[in-house]
Amino acid sequence: MDAEEVRGRVRDLLAAHDPLDTERVAFLRARFDAGLAWVHFPAGLGGLDAPRSLQPVVDAELAAAGAPDNDPRRIGIGLGMAAPTVLAYGTDEQKRRFLRPLWTGEEVWCQLFSEPGAGSDLAALGTRAVRDGDDWVVTGQKVWTSSAHTARWAILIARTDPDVPKHKGITYFVCDMTAPGVEVRPLRQITGEAEFNEVFLTEVRIPDAHRLGPVGAGWQVARTTLMNERVAIGGTSVPREGGMIGIVADTWRERPELRTPELHSRLVKLWARAEALRLAGVRLRQQLAAGDPGPEGSGMKLAFARLAQDLSGFEVELLREEGLRYDDWTLRRPEKVDFNGRGAGYRYLRAKGNSIEGGTSEILRNIIAERVLGLPTEPRTDSERAWKDLPR
Repeated sequence: MDAEEVRGRVRDLLAAHDPLDTERVAFLRARFDAGLAWVHFPAGLGGLDAPRSLQPVVDAELAAAGAPDNDPRRIGIGLGMAAPTVLAYGTDEQKRRFLRPLWTGEEVWCQLFSEPGAGSDLAALGTRAVRDGDDWVVTGQKVWTSSAHTARWAILIARTDPDVPKHKGITYFVCDMTAPGVEVRPLRQITGEAEFNEVFLTEVRIPDAHRLGPVGAGWQVARTTLMNERVAIGGTSVPREGGMIGIVADTWRERPELRTPELHSRLVKLWARAEALRLAGVRLRQQLAAGDPGPEGSGMKLAFARLAQDLSGFEVELLREEGLRYDDWTLRRPEKVDFNGRGAGYRYLRAKGNSIEGGTSEILRNIIAERVLGLPTEPRTDSERAWKDLPR
């Protein structure tokens, strides 16, 4: 399949469903059914079995026609993490049930991975899932869960066998966030908002039909999720001067009274880093078109976090006392993070989380050292001991 054939399919979609006269969700459903959601996904599941490189062709044609998008920032966890995992490990029934409403945004997803005692060492998690007939009964606590307050479904990993080493006794599930026993509590952040949550699971019943992958293979499934998550965070397609560098550059151009030679030198270096990261993202997406994400996504996510923090700090310094103003302490529960629609103070505070979410920068450095540079792994004394025997 080539670009012209894809354009023809877009024209057919627009002819049958004029975006100006079609209700938004109806248009998105029709786009999914036409195979124009993820062109690299299988036919019948939102795709055309086409090269991933053709997706920008679809997106550009539909944007030019004024077609609605699926608000990807609001449903980023579903798009970037749940969907590729369901595609890789889900049954045919699971794929048909979950992928369409996930992509259209009718069902929001969240991620129940981290725990108070298992953050960077995720494999040490203690949430238990015990088999009971055709169900699993899950009890435990999860933390740092974005969008849990709006989510319909969650990707969840839980310990199903405490008698084996920690990486081997984990199983991966899809959890209904409306099920009895699921309690969501807000976590207030340094910005005053609560986009994160802690989630308490008390004897939550999950049907075995909502298990992804074999019992005990949850760590392998979770690695697929995590690799895609880091690509989603750090490898997003942006135009030149897109994102935070564009905000800072615009301020520099519009406010000449703020300029100094020293700040100019630093801004040029930041601009060059942003452009290098953008081009690295282009290269990463070219690699993705040829296969599954690898450890390169960890490098992109690490670089993205460092650049965002450096840029937000520079912006506050550039604006001087104006940059220090931040009085938006209202406890809000946003559905998505918007760096562009807020002030410099918000960006400075919120960027601090970039080096934690999606894998801490310290863990990402380990991944890069071991899987990209080929350096020896850190000594591990717990890799062969049963989870139940580990100190906690």
